[in-house]
Amino acid sequence: MDSNSKEIILKGIPASPGICHGNAMLFAQSHIDIPIYDIDAEVIEKEKERFEKALITTREEIFQIRDQVSKSLGEDEALIFDAHLMVLEDNALITEILQHLEQNKKNVEYSFNEVVERYINFFKTIEDEYLRERVSDIKDVSRRVLNNLLGETKTGNDSKHQTRIIVSEDITPSQAVGFDKSNLQGFITNSGGATSHFVIMSRSFKIPAVVGLHNATEKIKHNDYILIDGYQGLVFINPTANTIVEYNKIASKQLQIERTFEEELVEKTETLDGHSIELMANIEASDDISESVQNNFDGIGLFRTESIFLKKNGVPSEDEQFKEYASVVQNTNGKPVIIRTLDIGGDKLINGVHDDSFLGLRAIRFCLENLTIFKTQLRAILRASVFGDVKIMYPMISGVEELDKANHIFNEVKDALLAEGIAFNPNIEVGAMIELPSAVSIIDLLAKKVDFFSVGTNDLIQYLMAVDRMDDRVSHLYQPTHPAVLRSLKTIFEKSDDSNKHVSVCGEMAGEPIYTALLIGLGAKSLSVSVSRLPEVKHYIRLMNLGELRELVKELLTLDQAEPIEQKLNAFLEKL
Repeated sequence: MDSNSKEIILKGIPASPGICHGNAMLFAQSHIDIPIYDIDAEVIEKEKERFEKALITTREEIFQIRDQVSKSLGEDEALIFDAHLMVLEDNALITEILQHLEQNKKNVEYSFNEVVERYINFFKTIEDEYLRERVSDIKDVSRRVLNNLLGETKTGNDSKHQTRIIVSEDITPSQAVGFDKSNLQGFITNSGGATSHFVIMSRSFKIPAVVGLHNATEKIKHNDYILIDGYQGLVFINPTANTIVEYNKIASKQLQIERTFEEELVEKTETLDGHSIELMANIEASDDISESVQNNFDGIGLFRTESIFLKKNGVPSEDEQFKEYASVVQNTNGKPVIIRTLDIGGDKLINGVHDDSFLGLRAIRFCLENLTIFKTQLRAILRASVFGDVKIMYPMISGVEELDKANHIFNEVKDALLAEGIAFNPNIEVGAMIELPSAVSIIDLLAKKVDFFSVGTNDLIQYLMAVDRMDDRVSHLYQPTHPAVLRSLKTIFEKSDDSNKHVSVCGEMAGEPIYTALLIGLGAKSLSVSVSRLPEVKHYIRLMNLGELRELVKELLTLDQAEPIEQKLNAFLEKL
């Protein structure tokens, strides 16, 4: 650490929580020179053979890495490399490469790189963060294929360094696996987002990471002393002694806080003045439910079934879906499991789905236009209902007509199963998600057609404010504390109570303590949050007084702007 250097602070995206400090090591992504030359027609078959051999070699390499990760980190983390294998097995991609080879009569390295670059540029334009982050997977796989075509064995930097804090333009999952974990302290990247596979692995390694800094590799020099704040997304270049001392205190305190949260998981979820709050979990797969959580939550408030389709990059069979749903139900020990029907289309695409309009054919609309897919999923959910308290929920309901159509199809499926002698719960409850302004305004009409509601705050805020939260130009207008959001939520809770319908909040708002307070004060009695947020949310609920919250919300509803509302909520949380 150079005591004469000035401290510089960079702000990025907090990707993997934690605090660390040490020397930087710039990890350069080596450039691969792609040769280009003409080939005769009779050589094309030999080029195809070279391509096939490179694919086989690459597949073997990825299988070896997958096996290594499975043994060291577990099967969940190893699944990341299944996505890499899927790239190698993408028939559309391979067919396009071979067509390019035949039509242009250029060497296969050139054809491969041209087609892959087109794919990468396409994925970069996709709004959905999860799909956009798949660019890293494609780059990782394409680099391996090119290296094997060119007969090389290195990708530039040898990843078995005695590493400290890695600073790079981007980091692929296979590169992350190659680093020596005993000396690795943190990751900093110019690009990347919170859902990239590299970030997922950072969390698995419990290594702090800040991504999306844009200019980190320009600002940070090799061997600079760096401090990473993975909680707030801050990077300190040449931190002062005082900064290091303060962050050491923060790290120690944060560890104590997290232990306190975990210890309180076994306690009742109720406010100081004795009001119980139902606290449920949002999941995407059966293995999201850890043993420590199984007995300390009130059920599954949202099972996002599209993850099963996205992993397969196609439509899973009825039996494949049934096994996944049944596994979740059996792991919840008789507690309710709300399974949301397929929310696909728009920015979440699977193989065979070509409509990517954000306000068009998605969610329940997609299902009603693709009845075979919809009926197959309904059958699988109904079959799983014999194992526990299963409820079914339709996403993105905009009006009574859509709801009637969905319920009509659901009843047809029940009649078919009955005729086939297949067991299911005939009294299974049906609910609708409230995530469109139209649904808020007619919630009393929808209440006559369903057993319960769930509020998807992510989309509700987005559609209320006409803001794409993934667009940097307008994302600042995505405001959970906007008066329109507060009034809409108040209407939802009041109208649901009037109709005697259970309502839960399953959007991201529920998992942020300041918004947890707001929701409970507005009238929420049931919240569903990600498994990782359960301990913290329960802790804060147990510190809240419902009477105080209601008085606070009365005041907040008189304010006409989001920022002062946010400030008052932060002040309230500080007091806790």
